Amino acid sequence: MKMSEVNEIGVEELQAKVVELSQELFNLRLQKSISQLQDTAKLSRVKKDRARVLTRISAVKAAS
Repeated sequence: MKMSEVNEIGVEELQAKVVELSQELFNLRLQKSISQLQDTAKLSRVKKDRARVLTRISAVKAAS
């Protein structure tokens, strides 16, 4: 997910996306701990996507 895509989404959808990404991150960490995770790069991609969404939420709240 690119920042340009994140900028197009509304705040309520972003908050839902944070919950979704947090759950996915939890599942990936769980899979990694039991050695079932094949694509380890996905962990960092999800972390970065979550950070992008949180950054956008903070920016919108600061602008209000």
